[in-house]
Amino acid sequence: MSIWKDSPASKQSSPPSPAADTREPNRVDTAPKFEPAPSPPAARVEPAMSRKESLIASDITVEGKIEGSGSVRIAGKFKGDVNVQGDLTIEPGAKLTGSVRADKVVIAGELEGNIEEASRVELLQTGVVIGDVKAGSLTVAAGARMKGHADFGAGDSKGSKAGKPLGNGNHMESGVAS
Repeated sequence: MSIWKDSPASKQSSPPSPAADTREPNRVDTAPKFEPAPSPPAARVEPAMSRKESLIASDITVEGKIEGSGSVRIAGKFKGDVNVQGDLTIEPGAKLTGSVRADKVVIAGELEGNIEEASRVELLQTGVVIGDVKAGSLTVAAGARMKGHADFGAGDSKGSKAGKPLGNGNHMESGVAS
């Protein structure tokens, strides 16, 4: 028998908790309590829907032609020309055989063909280029390999198609400028 009377309004205002407290009322809990470590602030990542990047996966081999306004990431094998208004990334272990026209080209795999027009080319440590490069800027990491001519920084921002190459076109073989 209770001393007070519960009103229907008070029963509805506090919903039952999902997990009932099963501890004994007079028992002291001596177990250590661990708080989860605070998460580091998340890096700003563009939503996948706004990036418009196509992927050729590592277990795929494709032959043909790629054209469009989005970006392309190759992790497998592609034989054919790539002409995109976005970026082209060749992942480590990937191989592209054909000519390339893209805004920014990042090579960590192998490219057998010419980069005909790019504003920026990055040849990473594991990257290999067998062909000529025409770009507004070229970055070559230690360990990268290239056999061909490189024209960069001379002319317009989309490669050197409007400008004259400097000297002999900055000829490079086996990663050593000559």
